[in-house]
Amino acid sequence: MALKHEPTAPYHSAQDALRVLETVARHTTGITGTELARHTGLDPERLTTLLGWLRREGYVEQVPDGAYVSGDVLGRLGSAHGREQALRDKLQRTLDRLRDSLGAAVYLSRYVDGEVRIAQYAAGPTTPVVNEWVDFRSSAHATAIGKSLLAQLDHNGRREHLSRHRPARLTSRTITSDKLLLSRLAAQPPTVPALDLQEYAVGTVCAAVPVTAGSAVGCLALSLPVEHAHRLRRAADTLNRNAAPVLLSLTI
Repeated sequence: MALKHEPTAPYHSAQDALRVLETVARHTTGITGTELARHTGLDPERLTTLLGWLRREGYVEQVPDGAYVSGDVLGRLGSAHGREQALRDKLQRTLDRLRDSLGAAVYLSRYVDGEVRIAQYAAGPTTPVVNEWVDFRSSAHATAIGKSLLAQLDHNGRREHLSRHRPARLTSRTITSDKLLLSRLAAQPPTVPALDLQEYAVGTVCAAVPVTAGSAVGCLALSLPVEHAHRLRRAADTLNRNAAPVLLSLTI
């Protein structure tokens, strides 16, 4: 299966952050902001923004003399022992923070062995998850999550998926035409969130943005009750801008 990866803004942010982390890790006794700018080639303003983010996320720490050193989170994620649990914990904290800031349920999904899978999610009493009344694995054509994941595959990968999971009508808005669906997936820009406007379930709207790390296909998504549909696009744009922490955690 070939992938159709196109870099997004969060991808570039994650790559820049990774350059900073790799440079900090090489200087075990600490490195100043000026030295970091010289080693990474990053614009000082851009570097300041990245360092602020990396400190908040626990990836770097600033010691009393002002130099930067690796933080505890980087150590846990970089360790072979307990890395998987550390990654899940880190991702869950990120998802919880996104849920609270967006006022929506948030999901991290992946395309694994030809199937759509919800890896983790953050929800609450006022931000409930979507009722999975039809298995998400067989309804990729109707969900924002599924459309975002399929859009990251090449044409043959999409056709193969649809040959195994025939598009069924779930609501009056569901696209069931292979031709129309494939056309829309091919035209989906990676920088624009995929939307589900009551295509999977009446009363629910969703949006998803790609988070592709290496050869792994994934996405971040959110869901809202239809009475909050007016918030969807703004929330989706915010989700897209805040996808970089998830990408970085998956990359390290």
